[in-house]
Amino acid sequence: MTDEKFEEYLNERYRDQIDYYTSKAGWNKRMYNWFQWSVIIVSSVLPVLVVSFKEDLKFVAAGLSVVLAIGTSALKAFKFQENWLNYRQLAETLKQEKHFYDAEIGAYATAADKRALFVDRVESLISRENAIWVNVHQQKEEAAGNAAKR
Repeated sequence: MTDEKFEEYLNERYRDQIDYYTSKAGWNKRMYNWFQWSVIIVSSVLPVLVVSFKEDLKFVAAGLSVVLAIGTSALKAFKFQENWLNYRQLAETLKQEKHFYDAEIGAYATAADKRALFVDRVESLISRENAIWVNVHQQKEEAAGNAAKR
């Protein structure tokens, strides 16, 4: 692999993937935290409204019950926490791979073509993450299908 081709790979694929997974990890973390805190707050407020037995609060309590059900279901259905952790782990693993390459340690210490090995390992990591994502989301769909059958 030429210097030019390797630099092109680093700039157009490798760094782009790190940026993508870092961005996705951040978004999923924000969504997870938002939904999680919403569920915690609504769960805490709802019993107070219910025991107050004020007639005018029954619609607020009913509305909050719906919000609670939606928030809890969204956490389970959209897998924000799993996605956040998977994306973060892959971004960090990709960064670590470059450090190994630069330091010529691990498999890079004895590789005949360090650049080709780097590209192969990075693409394997990305491919593995794609398989993990599909597996996590297939489980979600299977669980939803099983629930619908009941």
